[in-house]
Amino acid sequence: MPRNDYYVYVYIDPRDYQPFYYGKGRGSRKQAHLFENGKGDKRKRIRAIKAAGLPPTIRVLARDLTEEQALFVETTLIWQFRNLLTNKASGTFINKFRPPHTLYKEIVGFDYHHRLWYFNVGDGSHRRWKDNVKYGYVGAGQKAIFRDAVEGLSPGDVIAAYLKRRGYVGIGKITGEPRPAREFRLKDGTLLIDKKDVAPKIKDNLHSLDDCEWMAPVKWIKTVPAEKAYFEKKSGLFASRSVRASLAQQPDTVKFIERKFGIPDLFKLTDADRADLASASRN
Repeated sequence: MPRNDYYVYVYIDPRDYQPFYYGKGRGSRKQAHLFENGKGDKRKRIRAIKAAGLPPTIRVLARDLTEEQALFVETTLIWQFRNLLTNKASGTFINKFRPPHTLYKEIVGFDYHHRLWYFNVGDGSHRRWKDNVKYGYVGAGQKAIFRDAVEGLSPGDVIAAYLKRRGYVGIGKITGEPRPAREFRLKDGTLLIDKKDVAPKIKDNLHSLDDCEWMAPVKWIKTVPAEKAYFEKKSGLFASRSVRASLAQQPDTVKFIERKFGIPDLFKLTDADRADLASASRN
């Protein structure tokens, strides 16, 4: 069982009541800084306080913590008050926090998420790969589970399009929110389902949001015809029956796709500015 005798403490300058150091410890750790030698900012601050005839105010902020809990609380306080502090280290869990001085803007991974997906595009009576390329979209439907696969896509996500029994056929970026077939419009404002050259059953179950086709707009970066799909049998490449799956833990497959499509880094494609994508989806 982990020990829960850790605490998080603060050093406060009694001259202006400003915190200037946060730490974690147990026992008498919170007093130790009073006796340290050195020329660091913390030590200079303590000497200046003592020169004014005052001791620094030391207060415990949280107690009865495990070491991990104490480290996280410490990191949180350091992150929040960084500009006021003499702490040299940013805290053990600083990689979990957004970068400093970035509250004015949205950041991928914190305020929104761009992800790299495997997407099984299908090729049949309800949807066809050539339609995906021509009209700039991906789709799935006829059951709620397939609808969910499309609804899980967000603007900025990158997809590696896979065609069953053939291989990888395209790389694209989602440029707008998914829509049911009866609402999905192309850039010229026309409904996709009104195009005469699309899959013959694309209008099936239009009355049902669970069972109709759903579409998400895509800006295709690289595509190949179905007959030229990229795949290597018995090589361990990812090929799921699922419509949508993450490629985050598939490094060999990602490298294969990058090599075949001539893209140096698929994950860098997910870093584009969301404002540009939102603008593209409105035009």
